[in-house]
Amino acid sequence: MLSLKAGGTGLNLTAADYVFVLDPWWNPASEAQAVDRAHRIGQLKSVFTYKFITRNTIEEKILILQQNKLKLAEDLINPEESFIKSLGKDDISMLFE
Repeated sequence: MLSLKAGGTGLNLTAADYVFVLDPWWNPASEAQAVDRAHRIGQLKSVFTYKFITRNTIEEKILILQQNKLKLAEDLINPEESFIKSLGKDDISMLFE
């Protein structure tokens, strides 16, 4: 077990079998990067990730925040239904003024 706040220290868990996320981070990308550190070059085993979330806790609220952030990112980046497709030349020029 390792806290997500230990990130940036260069620690890689190349022999991990399991990753337990006990303290989810508001930024889903940071959490994904922490989990990815358990599966690096040289890792020969499957890695299983588990999140422990208790109801009515700050961790549950963080999980909801993560889901909302992911949905927002999908809505903005989705190439099929993106509002970016509806932007015209004048709209884009206005962004750079």
